[in-house]
Amino acid sequence: MADSRHFEGSVIVFNAQTASPRWTLILGVSSGFGAESALALAAAGYEVCGVHLDRKAGLARVAEVKGGIEKLGRRALFFNVNAADPDKRKEVVDALAAEQATVAVLLHSLAFGTLKPFIGGDAITEQQMDMTLAVMAHSLVYWTQDLVRRGLMGPGSRVFSMTSSGSTRAIAAYGAVSAAKCALESHTRQLAYELSERGIAVNALRAGVTDTPALRKIPGSDRLLQGAAHKNPAKRLTTPKDVAGALVALCHPDAGWATGNVINVDGGEEISAG
Repeated sequence: MADSRHFEGSVIVFNAQTASPRWTLILGVSSGFGAESALALAAAGYEVCGVHLDRKAGLARVAEVKGGIEKLGRRALFFNVNAADPDKRKEVVDALAAEQATVAVLLHSLAFGTLKPFIGGDAITEQQMDMTLAVMAHSLVYWTQDLVRRGLMGPGSRVFSMTSSGSTRAIAAYGAVSAAKCALESHTRQLAYELSERGIAVNALRAGVTDTPALRKIPGSDRLLQGAAHKNPAKRLTTPKDVAGALVALCHPDAGWATGNVINVDGGEEISAG
């Protein structure tokens, strides 16, 4: 298979001669890491299928992301659906199958969970705990299962999940999301193990503290942002573009042997004592 590679600006562009279009499927495409990764992957030559769940107020940002992809000459196939709904998942996978798509990259960047303490008058409920883990962790497994079963992913494909340092720390009202991140990292390892023989690499990207809409929902987020900027050796926060750039680099055809990892994308924030 012919494969030409060159640099265009600061983005690696892969022009593989494949029988079907190469797609990326991004769960959580409308903002933050998902939006920036969609644009970076479009610039690197991928068509983009995006899943998001937004009401009217968020649709302007969705249109902006979609327009940016199309300006790069790539297709943008977006679905405003609940990514944790099995019927909606089937709808998206069916659409990709109809396109005869090769899903070269799956990015799980869903940030929808309950931020409540475990103890007290406003403690998290069983239903809220289960929902948080279902959306932010378990759905990675179900999407990957369906794509592999339908033959849409194969040798050379990549799966990425988005984790955080909250997987190892206690933060006010963050318990359910922390549990989801722990489960997500475990699911990433297991998928990497089981998909290795198929030539599919699976990794979790652990971004540094990033000023995203999801982070702003965490109680005390201003303190988290200030503390991270002080602690980071570069004296700045991680940005979604930092993460998107690392993701594109890991999609290089020669990077497939890196699998089963939690990869820090944080400018050294995780290893710094502050």
